[in-house]
Amino acid sequence: MENLIEEPATAYQKRHFSPEEYLEIERNAIEKHEYFEGEIFAMSGAERPHNRIFSNLFGRLFNKLDGSSCLPYGSDMRLHIPENTLYTYPDISIYCQEPQESELDDASFILPTVIIEILSPSTKNHDRGDKFKLYRAIPSLKEYIMVDSESISVEAFYLNEKGNWELNEHNSLDDLLNFRSLAISLPLLEIYAGLSFEKKP
Repeated sequence: MENLIEEPATAYQKRHFSPEEYLEIERNAIEKHEYFEGEIFAMSGAERPHNRIFSNLFGRLFNKLDGSSCLPYGSDMRLHIPENTLYTYPDISIYCQEPQESELDDASFILPTVIIEILSPSTKNHDRGDKFKLYRAIPSLKEYIMVDSESISVEAFYLNEKGNWELNEHNSLDDLLNFRSLAISLPLLEIYAGLSFEKKP
């Protein structure tokens, strides 16, 4: 959430927008934008490693969850968090019930069970910090997974029995990423299929 968007100019001269104004602007926008506490932010595009990881993850999750009550959605699925006003587009969100529409907008949805963000150089600090704080306000959220697109690194946060967030880190292609709330797992070898990274000294 670094730069206030400026297109179209006549719509973005204001410094504070209502959720209704944001939603109206977003319906006519070519690119995606986030909304938080009256401000609108442009979302950056993704490069090949990011897109390859998305394809790997989404395809495998869709197959593993087929027939269950849980279903993954891609980054066109707009998430609304009424508790803190955020509207955003997670890379992958998994809903374990029929997605519920936001009260203000029938194209925005609430209460996902799992959120996955694929980290890019321009977004990783935000996804690890402010974004995770905002996501933690979601009453239904059980897991938050961050997959690095520049190295073999997965940070998996789980909400434990005491209501605290617990971190499991994975840094090897031999590791297995467990989705506790979904009762499935994925090898990192499959998540990073088709990609190679130079080892850092």
